[in-house]
Amino acid sequence: MRLGLSIAGAALVIDQISKAVLLNVLRPEGVTATPFSTDKIIEVLPFFNFRMAWNTGISFSMFDGGGATTYILLAVQVAITLALLYWLRSLSGRLMIVATGLIIGGAVGNIIDRARWGAVADFFDFHVAGWHFATFNVADSCISIGVALWLLDAILNRPQDAPSKQEPT
Repeated sequence: MRLGLSIAGAALVIDQISKAVLLNVLRPEGVTATPFSTDKIIEVLPFFNFRMAWNTGISFSMFDGGGATTYILLAVQVAITLALLYWLRSLSGRLMIVATGLIIGGAVGNIIDRARWGAVADFFDFHVAGWHFATFNVADSCISIGVALWLLDAILNRPQDAPSKQEPT
């Protein structure tokens, strides 16, 4: 449990620090001056920008809406995070503990945004030939990496199939 909570805490701190820094760079007038403005883009590399984007929905802006949707999504996020915290207590494999800690830390980072601003602040914009991947943040990365580690654990720790018995002919 201690390892999972430490990973969650580290993910949360890194997420919140990155958001504070990038909000100050991309929104020097402050978050509440013109809510949800996406006016500033900083080109870093030919394929990467810092770009201010607000996500009022869930992954890839699905269920984008605001209003009551914000509170429903917030309640769902909190419920899932609490369930993951409860489940973390029973985990024994190091990979699953790290993965779950990353997911919890990322989820709490996005919960803080949604509770504070009614949307999640996203900044990382990867693009190629005019096509842009969905803008995301550190919390989203932690959640994605955590899910990938869950899948890796499922592959590495799957039960070995028993040899099949052939029917006599």
